[in-house]
Amino acid sequence: MSTTSSDVDVLIVGGGIGGLANALALTRKGLRVRLLERAPAFGEVGAGLQIAPNCTRILDSWGLLPEVLSHGVQPQNLVMKDAVDGTVLTRLDLADARERYGSPYVVIHRSDLHGILLRACRRAGVDLVNDVHVTGYEHVPDGVAVIHGGGREVAPVVLAADGLNSVARRMISADQPVSSAYVAYRGAIPAEQVERMDVSMSDVVVYVGPQCHFVQYPLRQGEMFNQVAVFQSPKALAGEEDWGTPDELDAAFAGTCQQVRAGLPLMWRDKWWRMYDRDPIPNWVQGRLALTGDAAHPPLQYLAQGAVMAIEDAWVLSEHVGSRLAAGHLEWDAALAAYNAVRPEHCRRVQSTARAWGELWHLTDAERDARNAALRRRDVHDYGFVDWLYGPTALTSDQEPPMFTPQPLPVPVGA
Repeated sequence: MSTTSSDVDVLIVGGGIGGLANALALTRKGLRVRLLERAPAFGEVGAGLQIAPNCTRILDSWGLLPEVLSHGVQPQNLVMKDAVDGTVLTRLDLADARERYGSPYVVIHRSDLHGILLRACRRAGVDLVNDVHVTGYEHVPDGVAVIHGGGREVAPVVLAADGLNSVARRMISADQPVSSAYVAYRGAIPAEQVERMDVSMSDVVVYVGPQCHFVQYPLRQGEMFNQVAVFQSPKALAGEEDWGTPDELDAAFAGTCQQVRAGLPLMWRDKWWRMYDRDPIPNWVQGRLALTGDAAHPPLQYLAQGAVMAIEDAWVLSEHVGSRLAAGHLEWDAALAAYNAVRPEHCRRVQSTARAWGELWHLTDAERDARNAALRRRDVHDYGFVDWLYGPTALTSDQEPPMFTPQPLPVPVGA
């Protein structure tokens, strides 16, 4: 097997949103970056995603926010409704939130955000290489060797942005992906298909129901409409291999309101996404190999922070790299240690809260009633549950804001 000494400062494995964000951020600091992508061409599958102010703030600092806004939509509200009776439970005023956090909340097609980052990397001079299947890593005296079909390539630092089933993570942790037994169906469709339906083209609307929820929002300046249907699979709970099938989708939402049921026929039914995360781990760095994005912290989707955390990772590492660049010499060990001192704990909070948030959304019976009552009492301008999330991204652990205080649901005794 041939060994090549890389002519770059950093090798990044994985060309999704996290990998591209890291490549761009480090190139902006003056580093030479090569990115290795397994697929024969760059692209991103999926539908819509939400990017909160803690992400758009970073995209703005990279000069990308105008392009993001030209492709996306700035919704007016985040609205939560009950999936059974369709009534409004609470909302977050996103215009007010923009004033509070200094940056907008945006919904955008995943492929559009990926394309924006890809074009920015090309403009910046990132060496983008396709058709490279990385199978392993080795620590060597002058950095890390990346092993792939073409041989071994050595670089001073390697960032693994290789997703939920990361090969690099196996070197740091023996944990495995955790099934939530929930599955997601998606559908991004032309907006004219929902013209006669009772939908909002100005809000993100989440219907929360018993073991299910349904999300709707506009995309591409209102030209498209995005829907996500998530439900707990009885087949998954029973240990069956074939779970999350369309018959389960229909059964899961049979008891929901008319607005939700009307959207189900418009979902893609030839593909679905089983929802996995991983338990948080406190360490993402081994020598000069570091995890980033879903390789480090794959979350459940309930806080809409998956892509956001990946972009935050990139910004935090690049800022620590930039502060340690002096006279052409980079203190990589110090930069990686600083990154590792702040990001795992923040993302632990997000991953853990996402799991709890999903449980809250999917309550049944008396607990559902208690949740609905609590949400209806919430003031529209109460930011206590999102300040820790949407505020400035912490560069050091002392900048990490305090978490919110969990509020127990007052379920009546004997209910």
